[in-house]
Amino acid sequence: MKTQKFTPQFATIIELAVRLREASEADALLVMLDGATEWDQLKARAANNKILVAASSAEILEGAKQAGLLTVLLDMHEAPVFDRLEQALLESIADDILSPGASVVAVYSGFEAELIDTISCIRLDEHLGRLTARDLRQIETSVPLDTLKAVVDLAVDIGREGREGKPVGTMFVVGDTKRVLLHSHPAGFDAVKGYGRKERNVHDSRARDSIKEVAQLDGAFVVAPDGTVEKACQIVNAPYENLTLSKGLGARHWAAAAISKATSAIAVVVSESSGTVRIFKNGEVILRVEPLRRAMKWKDFVYEPPAPPEAPRPRAD
Repeated sequence: MKTQKFTPQFATIIELAVRLREASEADALLVMLDGATEWDQLKARAANNKILVAASSAEILEGAKQAGLLTVLLDMHEAPVFDRLEQALLESIADDILSPGASVVAVYSGFEAELIDTISCIRLDEHLGRLTARDLRQIETSVPLDTLKAVVDLAVDIGREGREGKPVGTMFVVGDTKRVLLHSHPAGFDAVKGYGRKERNVHDSRARDSIKEVAQLDGAFVVAPDGTVEKACQIVNAPYENLTLSKGLGARHWAAAAISKATSAIAVVVSESSGTVRIFKNGEVILRVEPLRRAMKWKDFVYEPPAPPEAPRPRAD
């Protein structure tokens, strides 16, 4: 098992995080680790503060539990740091550790692996919209939570990264597959046709990379409850009656609202313009996730060379 020593730098970061929590009146400290540490020292440095410890291994968290700290299991060993941070916040709400409107001071390895070097102050309502723990449990009754998380993580990646420097918008429809397909027809070539179920499952890292490429094409992904992409590039067409959406949301969002109203499926939409991910259930947006960081876009450097100097005029003798 990995260890993350409670170094003088780690201790200083925790002390600064405690001061920031007090100054910002945040609700809790979130410490995201890559390995076990000296839990008693961590608890002592952050005395009288609500501490959440997030890690991708139950073995790492066992000592934290024994020390009386709150724990969040991520199970995202290879995921980027901001994806793990976002998932830790989502899990904390689902487990009733934090409320959807809470604010958190997070401490984690942002730049160098296994070195605690970053502090962030995060307001959950800015990133997680109107999500409540009850909403999350209701979602889980129709779609397994692990599949929904995998799809949302994938959608957030697409919203943040785009593809080859360009923003990408797409839609996933998860669950109630047979009824969803009754309201769907191909937009063109189905990019997942002919592949085995494992090769088109959102839980597989290689499949996720392939889905990111296909997301550039028109149409939606229809995803089974076990995470298998049954169809890609599908035009979803369900009745639009009695639907109300915020101004500015386009055809993709209306289609997501309609299919989630006509079936018990969950629709996940990535906005091409902003990268925002919205989750629809029963015709309404129940969760909005803003991308924590969008991919950098390089622009050509505009350079205008200086005008050549004027030739000297001949002097009159």
